[in-house]
Amino acid sequence: MEPQQELEWMEAQKIAISVDLVAVAKKQLQFLAAVDRNRHLYDGPALERAIYRYNACWLPLLAKHSESRIFDGPLVVPLDCEWVWHCHRLNPVRYKSDCEELYGKILDNFDVVSTVQGVCGWQTEEIWNKLYPDEPYNVDLINLSPEDISKRTDRLAKYTKYDLISAAKRQSPFFYQVSRPHMKNDLFIEEAVARYLGFLYLIKTNKEKGINRFCVPTYDIDLIWHSHQLQPVSYCKDLKEALGKVLEHDDTDSDRTKGKKLDTGFSATTKQWEDTFGTRYWKAGAMYRGNAPSPITSNPYSHNMISKKAVSSDEHPQEIGLQDRKIVEVLLEFVGVKNLPEGQEGGLYVLFSKSQPDAFFDAKRRLSILSVSGEKQVASFQCEPTGELHFELMSHSSSKLSIIRSTKTLGSVSFSIKEYLDPVSKLYVEKWLELVPSSGIVSSKPTLLRVGISFTAPVPGPYMLEMTHSRPFSQNTCFFNLPARPQGAKGWTHVSDETGSTFTSLQMRDLKNTKNTGSPGKEVVGLMKSGETCTLAVSMENGWSIMDDLWLFHLPNNSRNDGHLFELTGPKMVKIFSGRKLDYEPRHHGQHGNEMNFLTAVEFSKEDPYGKALALLDLKARLVKAKEKWMVLPGIILAFIASYMMKKEGYEGIIAKSKDLKVNDELEEKQSEELNGMELSYNASRVDEGVTKKIGASSGGCGSGCGGGCGNAAQSAGCGGCGAGCGGGCGNIVKSGGCGGCGAGCGGGCGNIVKSGGCGAGCGGGCGNIIKSGGCGGCGGGCGDGNMKKSGGCGGVCGGCGVMESKCGMGEHLNEGAIPA
Repeated sequence: MEPQQELEWMEAQKIAISVDLVAVAKKQLQFLAAVDRNRHLYDGPALERAIYRYNACWLPLLAKHSESRIFDGPLVVPLDCEWVWHCHRLNPVRYKSDCEELYGKILDNFDVVSTVQGVCGWQTEEIWNKLYPDEPYNVDLINLSPEDISKRTDRLAKYTKYDLISAAKRQSPFFYQVSRPHMKNDLFIEEAVARYLGFLYLIKTNKEKGINRFCVPTYDIDLIWHSHQLQPVSYCKDLKEALGKVLEHDDTDSDRTKGKKLDTGFSATTKQWEDTFGTRYWKAGAMYRGNAPSPITSNPYSHNMISKKAVSSDEHPQEIGLQDRKIVEVLLEFVGVKNLPEGQEGGLYVLFSKSQPDAFFDAKRRLSILSVSGEKQVASFQCEPTGELHFELMSHSSSKLSIIRSTKTLGSVSFSIKEYLDPVSKLYVEKWLELVPSSGIVSSKPTLLRVGISFTAPVPGPYMLEMTHSRPFSQNTCFFNLPARPQGAKGWTHVSDETGSTFTSLQMRDLKNTKNTGSPGKEVVGLMKSGETCTLAVSMENGWSIMDDLWLFHLPNNSRNDGHLFELTGPKMVKIFSGRKLDYEPRHHGQHGNEMNFLTAVEFSKEDPYGKALALLDLKARLVKAKEKWMVLPGIILAFIASYMMKKEGYEGIIAKSKDLKVNDELEEKQSEELNGMELSYNASRVDEGVTKKIGASSGGCGSGCGGGCGNAAQSAGCGGCGAGCGGGCGNIVKSGGCGGCGAGCGGGCGNIVKSGGCGAGCGGGCGNIIKSGGCGGCGGGCGDGNMKKSGGCGGVCGGCGVMESKCGMGEHLNEGAIPA
């Protein structure tokens, strides 16, 4: 910060807030998670009944308790009433006027606690039942009997005419935006509170200068803003003191189209913030994630299954060798450069990479410098919270007599990630770094590069496993010693992590002892690093027994089939669905690749009654990805068995002929040699590895994608070629630069991208030949059969940005904030 900007920030931090916003934000996240487990409250009869109960019971009870305490101890608000109350308070001006009109004062939440806090509510229930004998304190809102809610409401003497149904629908998507694990981190929330004060300071400055600006927060700021509004008396008092009025919270505008109110407001807020405080407005983990993925079921899972025993890796030591990794999201911008060598000519840019191997980020990316290009460009990627980021300042120029471009390195510098994240001490850094000049580069002063970097707090990273097959006795049979001769002389399928380290090898064998006098049954054996061979799965009449009967892999229960193909029952309930579901769902307009190549394992539990994606099995890309360690081995076994079935019967056979999971036919040798494994692309957080976002003066919005072919984008710059979501082919993008080639989500083929920056996140068909691809992120999930040996790497899934002046979007939509003020 410049001295004046630092003074502005210090003034912003002096804005007085009379509540502990960190504590309130944590409780809000807990409450929103509870409501999301009861999604019937988002719409329909349950919401209408909740609104009636809120008006008829809760507000009168709250008003009575606020006059004089009915009993010692806090009121415990029912979950359904609290959800409606939550939505009402998030229109603070309307809530204030409604309370004053109906009850003569603002009804505050003092001496009120949520049911999700675990406080016993018997006293509240006792008073409730006395006051409202016809309306139970705890009511079944799922199995409602038909009744006319409107007639009930019409009989009410006091009720708000505010459209609470629409308010609840507007607020229901908010939880998805703030539901990631790093949002609960204390330091993340504390920094969000400081940024919220900065946000209020900008609004205060605009008011004092008579500027009518539509300010749009990022989602970390919006979380704190909501938390403040949930304390209605404090919010009104604090905002009147700071701004002279109660600040409205307009959540009615959700159109994120380029040039619309929300887009231009966010661009203006970004510029004002960076001019006022001298720091970047964007923040890792706080940007728009895109729409929530499609649900796989509209009915919650009935939690009536009691676990037989906990899943423990100690019982299955073959899991122990799998290394745990942490992952962080990173946003990176090169803000400026100064003290360049004398006589320096040509354009400037920076190459950035990790200076040591990284399981999630193993490539070299290119990014422009704001002060040089005049164009804001921000990179978003994931990496391990270890080691250093390495920056190289590059100069490029073209000769007048030749089209050949010369490139040279002016200097380099490293930035330690570990210094800030081990332990976590700061999640945002902006500073001048002194470059070490390259050989032959002479400068009177050290060249300085201004870097802005934002991190999320580290969270457990996904486990990514590759399954490769080898012929018996080939040179690459295995990464460790095999027995003298595998049974049946068939090849093994080796399972290894991102580093190439193998922790087991699998083989399908005939069961020696079987009562089946026809074709023998099957078993899956695993060869461990110790050299021990153990049985991991055995075919049964009704499916497969896995890991010594810990799990049963079988057909779905026909009494409740929500579209899943198989079930994995045991300590937990896991269902296997066809295609990419939930967090693994493609986030762009075009469906890329053949969804029949994917299986998604989804866990249903009391905590996740609508399902939580655990693992993605990509039966063509031969990679497996699991979010939790206990699911790694079952996921690999399922992938292996599913690959076997696909080779044996074909995918349609799995669906149409899955009347019997028992394997009775001999697998041909050729099929055995071609057993598929799988892959998956990390899109839970929707941050693409290395995908770069260019932001112009007005910070372009998120379009709807190309309808058909994108034509010839041979000279497209930036993240170019096709934007996110091309319906057809992307044409010829031979010379496309930047984050290049096909943007996030080409529906068909990407054409020839030989010199392209790579296929963005997730080309559906083939990506062609990408041997020399660099750019931001190779092909995402399902890139066809393109050659990616020298590709820049596997991108994530781009968040669905359309054409933005030939500038690709990114998983974290930097041009899209949360709710405007």
